Amino acid sequence: MIDFSKYPLPNRMRHHTSPNFYLPASELQIIPKGYPPLIDKIDWSNHFANSQPPDLLDIGCGRGKFLLDMSFRLPQKNILGIEVRPLPVEWLQNVIKGENLPNVSVLRYSVVNGLPFIEDNSIEEVFYLFPDPWPKKKHIKRRAFNLDFVREVHRILKKQGKLLLATDVPEVHAYHLEILNEFKLFEIQIIENDADWDYPVTNKEDFCRRVGIPFYRIICVK
Repeated sequence: MIDFSKYPLPNRMRHHTSPNFYLPASELQIIPKGYPPLIDKIDWSNHFANSQPPDLLDIGCGRGKFLLDMSFRLPQKNILGIEVRPLPVEWLQNVIKGENLPNVSVLRYSVVNGLPFIEDNSIEEVFYLFPDPWPKKKHIKRRAFNLDFVREVHRILKKQGKLLLATDVPEVHAYHLEILNEFKLFEIQIIENDADWDYPVTNKEDFCRRVGIPFYRIICVK
């Protein structure tokens, strides 16, 4: 277990960041200061002790509770967290380095720019759990989950690989299903009970359970 008292959270770690960070660089006339790095290739020896690429991706890993729990649950697998906000990434990198964790790494990146540094048919599971909802219709374009994202996830997943989704916003759940049904290449299972979802609890899921907020889960199989 990690003693998190050794790693105090920054006082200014906010949940939200610049809306421009949720838009592809190709759609921006000027790349704003602080925009997440654009990445084409990665030397995995800088991320994992075995120098191998990731087996699992946690997209929008936030403060990393799920990410770290998965790394302990599956020590033989490499898991990569991707997060758009710089402070959670810096904090998690400090925890990973301080605890000398060999199979987990975190990357500051915006997935709206694709995943060109991940090989085809190489990932076992992709987690996209409780993303920023952007609930207003005028802000839907800022949702990372769209047809391009789903195509990219399908590309990198192995055969029978899984995309796992969770949200506490009914409109976002319906939107996820709309995009998936339009894409058509995933087998979709809506999760009704915990027995069909054997994974660690995220910070947001823990909050939802404690205060009685319903949430929605989907497993998509390639």
